Amino acid sequence: MEHKLPTLPYAFDALEPFIDAETMHIHYERHHGTYINNLNVALEKYPYLQAYDVHGLIRNLPSIPEDIRMIVRNNGGGHANHTLFWETLKPFEHGSVGGRPFGTLAQAIAQELGGYDIFKENFKKASMSHFGSGWAFLSVDCFGKLVISTTVNQDSTHMHGFDPILNLDLWEHAYYLKYRNKRVDYVEAFFEHIDWEIVDARYQSFRQ
Repeated sequence: MEHKLPTLPYAFDALEPFIDAETMHIHYERHHGTYINNLNVALEKYPYLQAYDVHGLIRNLPSIPEDIRMIVRNNGGGHANHTLFWETLKPFEHGSVGGRPFGTLAQAIAQELGGYDIFKENFKKASMSHFGSGWAFLSVDCFGKLVISTTVNQDSTHMHGFDPILNLDLWEHAYYLKYRNKRVDYVEAFFEHIDWEIVDARYQSFRQ
């Protein structure tokens, strides 16, 4: 199958003031779009790989032919990471902004990560201490436990056997037009736009 740019679940300006419309256009159309185009071109050489969705590709990188493996890693990872990121975010008009996790996810965060406030602080620390480009993740590990981690470039935690349920883009193109070098303000604002219903649904699916 041909990989396609997913439809955004909101307008380009819907996340303001967290993410401005210009950044959204550039980030979504140019950066994410380029990852998809590059991935599709690479897979043309191996038509059998077109049967896999992007998660299947990046989960099984060692089985990808060596001559396109890095292309799939970078561009397939970029496609998967950005799709997860767009779906994680919630505009102001879509219910309670700045909310908290609930139900079994909230219980797991309390039991495994010390509670929401400690989770938030540790996620911010991970995001701020990560050097260079990459992503911060909340994932479910192979034992069903929650873990905070970061990855370099466009690597996904799928590549390490973890299932991501929430992520934050730490590449400068994600925030530099608005925040310049103040990554801390961007990271703080992120928590006001997390769609915890989506995150909870992912958590439940990976726990089954």
